[in-house]
Amino acid sequence: MRMNVREIGWAVRSACRGSDPELFFPLSPSAEQEARAKAVCARCPVMDDCRAYAVRAGEPEGIWGGLTVKERRGLRFPAGWRRRAAG
Repeated sequence: MRMNVREIGWAVRSACRGSDPELFFPLSPSAEQEARAKAVCARCPVMDDCRAYAVRAGEPEGIWGGLTVKERRGLRFPAGWRRRAAG
């Protein structure tokens, strides 16, 4: 999915704007790194916009809007969704 400026214009107001990208996209993820990234997100004025974008776009990596890939996937595809759809 291609991003356009209108869709991610909120990013210029993000708390992570000046942060090292590796904090949010680590080569070797750890619980400590995840907690540090989520702490930045927790104080971000555009966290909801960031989270909504990442879920909608299906971002496959990193922490966006205070959520990991697995957490975002859980919002997009709640547990049991396939079972309900097939039944």
